[in-house]
Amino acid sequence: MSANILTVDDSASIRLTTKVTLTNAGYNVTEAVNGAEGLATAKGSSFDLIVTDLNMPIMDGLTMIEELRKLPAQAGVPIIFLTTESDADLKARAKAAGATGWLTKPFDPESLVKIVKKVLGR
Repeated sequence: MSANILTVDDSASIRLTTKVTLTNAGYNVTEAVNGAEGLATAKGSSFDLIVTDLNMPIMDGLTMIEELRKLPAQAGVPIIFLTTESDADLKARAKAAGATGWLTKPFDPESLVKIVKKVLGR
């Protein structure tokens, strides 16, 4: 059974790269273009993992994670940040908000698949 993954990123090229990488690895991918859409999508469906950008219009990734973690159904869903940011304070805030992992852009597709497999435990 393949895992359902929600990707949230305002960059069309990053969404495409992420989707192709994860689809080729056998995962089902749903896309959202900002944190608000990601939050709404997550509320409407069940996901095994969420991969999100940090800096997005309307709602950023950190705010989206904080909102998701308030929902009982989303409490245990792993969330990976995929972002250009590598600031230690930001990483600490993301972890405190409920982020499971962190991958810096530009990313190596193999690294993304590796972290997804590790986080999903399969």
